[in-house]
Amino acid sequence: MLRELSLRGHDVLALEPESSWSLENLLRDHGEAGLDAYRAAYPDLRVTRYATQDDIAFALADADAVIMHEWNEPWLVATLGRARRQGARFTLLFHDTHHRAVSDPDAIRTFDLDGYDGVLAFGETLAAIYRRWGWGRHVHVWHEAADTCLFRPPQHEGLREGLVWIGNWGDGERSTELESFLLRPARTAGLPLDIHGVRYPKQALGSLAAHGARYRGWLPNARVPEAFARHLATVHVPRRFYVDLLPGIPTIRVFEALACGIPLVCAPWRDEEGLFQPGQDYLVAKDEAAMTSHLRALCNDPGLRAGLALHGLATIAARHGCAHRATELIEIFGTYHGTHSMPETAA
Repeated sequence: MLRELSLRGHDVLALEPESSWSLENLLRDHGEAGLDAYRAAYPDLRVTRYATQDDIAFALADADAVIMHEWNEPWLVATLGRARRQGARFTLLFHDTHHRAVSDPDAIRTFDLDGYDGVLAFGETLAAIYRRWGWGRHVHVWHEAADTCLFRPPQHEGLREGLVWIGNWGDGERSTELESFLLRPARTAGLPLDIHGVRYPKQALGSLAAHGARYRGWLPNARVPEAFARHLATVHVPRRFYVDLLPGIPTIRVFEALACGIPLVCAPWRDEEGLFQPGQDYLVAKDEAAMTSHLRALCNDPGLRAGLALHGLATIAARHGCAHRATELIEIFGTYHGTHSMPETAA
């Protein structure tokens, strides 16, 4: 998204903390080489690191629009809201792309959003929560999207074999689903399975090995298209919160997989906003038996694979690239241009 906005002539700056848990762990585990793929894919992005409130004030002195992602410290969220209340000229939006509003609502409510102009929510069911919290028309649905400059089919098709799944184990909130919609179906269908991700405890690694899956460890997101290009298909297993409490919200991996032209099979989730065409963009398995059947069909039917890949690509090209989201974002900020309106009630 940052690159897309830059290509349109906007002066774009990303701010990240000087002490970053993610970056520190990446460098500890992989050294500077762990950043090579990111640097090669996004050489022109400007990123500034901050340590103090003064650093932030200086960086935002001439800003017209600011987006605060929800995965930040409460003090930072409050600092920008306070600056906005005290007359800062930028429009300030809070960007929520997580399930914490339902899985840990107290964590979201610790944020002081007084002063924020509005909220960007990555799905309608999440937007509805913010509306109930009093944000009304200041909530905007802004879905995930694929960076089609990076996530695209390979220029030259090579050998494709087996399945690939890319995702973190997390806190075990979908361990049962991974067993029934990925590990056992892949083994039953006779498809080799490669798994990339982090936070796999010893027990999880044992489960992967017992099912014959090959754990490949961490993969830079910028290299995901390469992994997709080596495999026949991939699987989407949504976390339980996105099935039960925030239905209808696909995570970014759905968009990225379709943009790469790899056939996709999804564990059950309801596309309540009509973002895709289930059965044409991807297959949906209602249970383990259906997942196994779909995987066997994809293994044995090149025409099915080609049809899904082409339809998914067309859907991304028509509706779900970063260029589409950049246009939407500019329109959203345009609704605030020249105004200092605030929601009557903040969360």
